[in-house]
Amino acid sequence: MHITDPLIEQYVAQHTTPQSEILYNLERETHLKTVYPRMLTGHVQGRFLAMISRMIKPKNILEIGTFTGYSTICLIEGLDKGGYLHTIEINEELRDLNRKYFEKAGISKKVTVNYGDALKIIPKFNIEFDLIFLDADKINYSRYYDLCKKVLVKGGFLLADNVLWSGKVIAENKGKADKDTIAVIDFNKKVQADPDTENVMIPLRDGITLIRKIC
Repeated sequence: MHITDPLIEQYVAQHTTPQSEILYNLERETHLKTVYPRMLTGHVQGRFLAMISRMIKPKNILEIGTFTGYSTICLIEGLDKGGYLHTIEINEELRDLNRKYFEKAGISKKVTVNYGDALKIIPKFNIEFDLIFLDADKINYSRYYDLCKKVLVKGGFLLADNVLWSGKVIAENKGKADKDTIAVIDFNKKVQADPDTENVMIPLRDGITLIRKIC
């Protein structure tokens, strides 16, 4: 299911600041060398992430789900002077591609890629993050959310991707939904019912929810 009309998506892209040459090349290489290039953040969402980061000017960013590093590069655009980004990726086969484009973008000294299970890595952080971007396996979204709240500074922001899950979240019969869809539906309900946060869901690409920790 298309969340928005493809012609509208095209119009939006035409009226959004173009991506850099580095990001364009990374997008092309992602499509050529990875099995699921659709996981890439892409132009419009990438500019959205960069804009949010520029508004917040975070000192510390946590990203859960690096993939080929497109979103990482975008998020770092708004990083405060002396700030740092930690990103977590389960697939070590992406290491060389990550390193290549982080060097091209000149951000290698501002980012650490933690390869492994995010559920085990997140609790090890002894710092608080001003901005978190969640874009990992959907089955564990609710578990990631609980862990993220513990390392998110009060007043900090969490961005959760794929919250519309290709429109499957509005399926009439939840009993026939697959496990990922059920996980996303449950995550959305969990966020909506959480008294510790406030949130807004945006129908950008596959849906993204902006969450602010208020207590």
